[in-house]
Parts: sequence; structure tokens; C-alpha cells
Amino acid sequence: MTTQLQSAEQLSATTLLRFATAGSVDDGKSTLVGRLLHDSKSILTDQLEAVEQASLNRGQEAPDLALLTDGLRAEREQGITIDVAYRYFATTRRRFILADTPGHVQYTRNMVTGASTAELAVVLVDARNGVVEQTRRHAAVAALLRVPHVVLAVNKMDLVDYAEPVFAAIAEEFTAYAASLGVPEITAIPISALAGDNVVEPSAHMDWYGGPTVLEHLETVPVSHDLTACHARFPVQYVIRPQSAEHPDYRGYAGQIAAGVFRVGESVSVLPSGRTTTITGIDALGESVDIAWAPQSVTIRLADDIDISRGDLIAPVDDAPPVTQDVEATVCHVADQPLSVGQRVLLKHTTRTVKAIVKDIPSRLTLDDLSQHPAPGQLVANDIGRVVVRTAEPLALDAYADSRRTGSFLLIDPADGTTLSAGMAGASFAAVAEAVAPAADDDAEWDF
Repeated sequence: MTTQLQSAEQLSATTLLRFATAGSVDDGKSTLVGRLLHDSKSILTDQLEAVEQASLNRGQEAPDLALLTDGLRAEREQGITIDVAYRYFATTRRRFILADTPGHVQYTRNMVTGASTAELAVVLVDARNGVVEQTRRHAAVAALLRVPHVVLAVNKMDLVDYAEPVFAAIAEEFTAYAASLGVPEITAIPISALAGDNVVEPSAHMDWYGGPTVLEHLETVPVSHDLTACHARFPVQYVIRPQSAEHPDYRGYAGQIAAGVFRVGESVSVLPSGRTTTITGIDALGESVDIAWAPQSVTIRLADDIDISRGDLIAPVDDAPPVTQDVEATVCHVADQPLSVGQRVLLKHTTRTVKAIVKDIPSRLTLDDLSQHPAPGQLVANDIGRVVVRTAEPLALDAYADSRRTGSFLLIDPADGTTLSAGMAGASFAAVAEAVAPAADDDAEWDF
């Protein structure tokens, strides 16, 4: 019993890292994930036995570790990853939530999903093929989503005789490309996921490499979950008014604190109306508290009876986000149907959903040289481009560079609820300036 308690205490004391894997088809993402789980002893005996049996049934002598993550029948039959596979594992130094994302171009939307909450992205490259278009696409998505750490895993080094010049050339090309996107930290590691070289254990075939293994880097890379240092933001999810004999006048605003800290007595603004008031009480887990911070779910009580509903945002008076109806952003288009100028959509931002129209698509990103293709007219599946959207109601929107939570939004098809695009408000890449300005003329056909 004592040992179990010690293990629980050790686990709770470790930090959590969310990371995603990405790369082109057959670069070995699922094999890398399987090798991580296998060599770190993070899989159960019956799971390993099932993989061994499935591998034998397919005529393979050694267990195919990719089957540990490729769970869909279509994935196993085709030997590819289709959907995002989430895996949870832990070592004595850190806990991990891993998103294994697909490599096919048509599934790039899934990479956006997997990397949207990641602090680190592992981009795999086949040492025989080097950096290809899909590699650049995944690097661009990681940069757009402001993933702070990127690992370049040059896989299948065993198929190029563990040659250092091959690794060095690929690492140099990718690092230059990712740095031009504004990726703040890039770490290149030569590996063989199939043989286990430099995944968990150091490779005996690459004595010219003196850096960390993949797992060592994952265990030691600095991560910060301190949302309390960010701008304080509280999207209202639900208005609580019991109107009971016990609580006849109770009015509270429930939701999850997106970022920052809120205190009783603090002056706040309610957006988009701009009305100001004071926090008189904060209820958390059935008790009144004087202070609350992200990501706690709480109910906030205010001094004044203000018209507040779901989707409104509470923020400090001296640190409130701007309110606008003209949203300039970069979007990753994820739907099969195109996004066109003049198209009517729904824009979902935190807990608020409003009607909107696509006013302009100034440019589409060309991944080869990061140039902007001007005025494409529409974006098709997996395109990355700049858009200007006019909303029917004002939104309190941060720049995505300041807040991944309150600077992001979705564009949705109002007809069937399909997600069209994932948007990041403000400038696109950290180090790439956009020179595209929104059109100044108004659209006479707008009905709001």
C-alpha cells in the first residue's frame, strides 16, 4: 500500500507534456510511437500479445509496433494512419499525452486537430526522401498554431547506412525553413524507429551524434502550463439563476477561466457591451473563494445587474481585448467544400457563435517558398490562407499570438454544421510579416 501511495505521489509530481507526431505517408510515425511505448515499457502484456499475433497473421516475423496506434480496421488493412490516435503514457520524469496524426494530404485537417493543444511537435522525415511538400506543410501548421518546440526526427537512418552527411543536409534544410516560419526552437535527431536507434536508447550505429534520444528530449524539454501569467479571460458559458426560496436573488455566471486570474473586488468589463462592474463573489466547487485562476471552472457574481448571456466575455477593465466585427486571420481550410469570398458562415469563438460573411481572401500561402498567392478567390481542402471575415455581432477577440484559447475560432457551414476552417486571429507566422491589407469597400449585399 505504501509503495502504491509513493507511486501516486511521484506521478502527480511529474509535469505533463502534450505532443503530436506528423510527417508524410510511410515516414514511420506510428512505428515511432509504438517504439516509444514498447521501449519505455508503457504497454500492457495483452496489448503486445495482440500486436504479435496480428503481425504473425500478416506474415511478419517481428511484431509491427505501428499496430499499437493504428486502431481502425482501414488503417491496419492499408498500413496508414487515417484518424488522430491519442495515447497516454508516463515515465518517472514526465507524463505524456500523444497525438499520432495522419500523413496523407487529405488528412492534414487531423494534424491541425492534434497540434492545436500541443506544446511540441515531432515532424518525421524519411532519410531517403528528405524534406518534401508535406513536411513543409506540417512545419507551417506547427508554426501557425504557435507550437513552441519542434523536433525533426530523421527516420530510417538504417536504410542510408547511418550516414551523417545525409542527416546533416536534411537537418540544415528543415531548420532553415522552420526558422523562416518563426518556429522558436528546432531539435534534429537521427533515428531508426524500426530498429530502435535513438528513440529510447542511444544508437550504437551513430557515434557521430552526441545529442539526446527522442525520449530524453521529450522528458527534459521545458514546458509551461502557467496560464495565470496570461491576460485574464472568462467566457460565460451559462447564467445561473435558481430563483429558489434559499437563493431568491442569486445570479451567477458560470464557465471555465480561459486564462489569467480573477479576484473578488476586481473591476471588470463585460464584452462586447463594454459595461463595467465589480466582482463581488467567486464560487468554486460549492464554496466561496477570494481568487480563481485558469483553468478552473467557477461561477462569478457581479455587483450590477447587467444583461449577460452565453458567449459574453469577462475581462479586467485595464486589460480587455479589442472588440471588432472585422476579423483578419490565417485559416487552415479543413473541409472538402471550398471557402469562397461572399460565403455566409457561422463563426464560433470560445462560447459564442455568430453569423458572418467571408469578405475577402487576400492570399493563399505557397508552401514551397512561403510566398503569398494573391486573391485566390477561394480556399480548398488543406489550403492555408489569409481571410477577412465580417461578423453580424461584435467579438472580443485576442490575437492568436497572445492567446491560443481566445485568439482561435472556427468557421462553420450554417446549413449542416460542418467545420470549414480553423482560424488564428492576427498575424500568421511569428517572423513572417503579412503585407496584405483588407479591402476598404463595403459589400452592398450584406444584411447586417
